[in-house]
Amino acid sequence: MSDADGPSTLIIIPTYNERENISRMIQTIFNLYPTISLLIVDDNSPDHTAHLAQEAQAQYPQLYLLSRAKKEGLGSAYLAGFAWALQHNFTYVVTMDADFSHNPTDVAALLNVLQRGAEVAVGSRYINGIRVINWPFKRLLLSYGGSIYTRFITGMPILDTNGGMNGYHRQALEYLTHTPLQAHGYAFQIEVKYRLWSKGFKLQEVPITFTERRQGTSKMNGHIVKEALLTIPYLRWLKLCHRL
Repeated sequence: MSDADGPSTLIIIPTYNERENISRMIQTIFNLYPTISLLIVDDNSPDHTAHLAQEAQAQYPQLYLLSRAKKEGLGSAYLAGFAWALQHNFTYVVTMDADFSHNPTDVAALLNVLQRGAEVAVGSRYINGIRVINWPFKRLLLSYGGSIYTRFITGMPILDTNGGMNGYHRQALEYLTHTPLQAHGYAFQIEVKYRLWSKGFKLQEVPITFTERRQGTSKMNGHIVKEALLTIPYLRWLKLCHRL
């Protein structure tokens, strides 16, 4: 990616209690991509994540903060970020986590795919082998098995259906922001990919490496798994009824 592409690109990171990671993540991103913009969408983190982001804005003029009044879910945070990106005329958007489970160096590969014509760049932990570091086997089985379940139900031709590091062309975001979405948690990632694929948007998987977080607490819980299990067949039903 050349510097000329930077002003058209936005990275979106949703945060909730990421104080231990956010300052280092901001510094890392701007060291790697000095011309790109970064939007932190914070859901009123009790640990004052947003305050650290505000302090960093003095050093990084392309750092933006969208502070929300309360925790409203991952999907809602991303949709708010997508709407902000469209309002500010960005062409390419990359989504990732604040905890370094997603490697910022992989942003360049996602953008390269978008700039070559894909409308959605799917950061894939499972294409060309499994690239997951420090996950217990149970967590890996849950994620990989969830992708198999999703592909079986939906027919979606991608290996990593539930990953959170992805890239979008603004045309895909324009569709998403005008579409009522069902999922609020991690199932949001699945729903977004399925809806875009169903509407004929071009999805392309890009190999990335996922590393379990070292700082902070994982947001994964039983409610998130249940939501995914119920959302996937519902989406398939919507498509069969020509309501998707």
